[in-house]
Amino acid sequence: MSTFASTLINWQHSHGRHDLPWQTRDAYRVWLSEIMLQQTQVDTVIPYYGRFLERFPDLPSLAAAPVEDVLTLWSGLGYYARARNLHKCAQAVMGRHGGVFPADPALLAELPGIGRSTAAAISAFSYGTRAAILDGNVKRVLARAFGIEGFPGTKPVENSMWQLAESLLPASDVDIYTQAQMDLGATVCTRGRPACSRCPLATTCVALKDGRVADLPTPRPKKITRQRSGRFAVILANGTVLLERRPPAGIWGGLQSLPELPEDADTADWVSARYGLTVRGVTPLAGFRHVFTHFTLELQPEAVEVAGPPAACTEAGAVWHPLERLEEAALPAPIRKLLEQLVRRDLFSQP
Repeated sequence: MSTFASTLINWQHSHGRHDLPWQTRDAYRVWLSEIMLQQTQVDTVIPYYGRFLERFPDLPSLAAAPVEDVLTLWSGLGYYARARNLHKCAQAVMGRHGGVFPADPALLAELPGIGRSTAAAISAFSYGTRAAILDGNVKRVLARAFGIEGFPGTKPVENSMWQLAESLLPASDVDIYTQAQMDLGATVCTRGRPACSRCPLATTCVALKDGRVADLPTPRPKKITRQRSGRFAVILANGTVLLERRPPAGIWGGLQSLPELPEDADTADWVSARYGLTVRGVTPLAGFRHVFTHFTLELQPEAVEVAGPPAACTEAGAVWHPLERLEEAALPAPIRKLLEQLVRRDLFSQP
């Protein structure tokens, strides 16, 4: 066993995390946590993880559920393609593998939403398979511990890290070693303000010896953040708001949201023509910004009050949803926040 692996395994026994709710051999629970933890921190994931298990305690219940139910529970966790792939993956495991996650990382990596590193983690934790992971935490640990230059997102650097990660694998206790790498990166070798004095690798860390801890891993080359804008209609009638399901592809794919207004459209005319509604008034609301991974969206909402009780929606995917039951709608986080704020301000009260 390499000194690197043995050091981390010994550290994990004494200083690693042992009380996370997904630390189990149950492949379903391990898989669910690994998908949720992609690009999301542990503290954020824990309450979502608990709610998911209450609603979907096993793989068959998740596979049989409507994808809308999955998206509703996922609402606010972000990166919604993960939720759609989660549902597709559950159905694929039921159909291809008889409801049992395969132990082979190569077979796991063929399933929707599961990449090479995630497949290795699921297999190592569930079955003890000897497979290397390379998530963001591990890349940071390796870059610093071995002084690896270059942005890890580029193929040459990533390939060299995969080779190194595989060469460091211990012959046994792979699940403990895998958890140790994750825990060290999350709690000690952090992106900002790493606790080098508490690191078990401090005596051999190249970055610490050379004074380059803050420089490694090499950051992503800076790109100009794209700016987008969108107008959204908050169409109100008798304590309900009109919601539309967004297309499967694109931002907030498959979620319910407010209808998006064409850039130059007159709001009252557009709402009247599209939905056959009589508009009583339009009130501009305070705009706000939402930051995505690759661009920033400036949202400009407009409250649209319509006359009479809600008319039946002829537009596909459009429904009138009670404002008092917003928690039941699969809404993007910024849209949910907007509606909840407006409800608290009693904007929707009827005369």
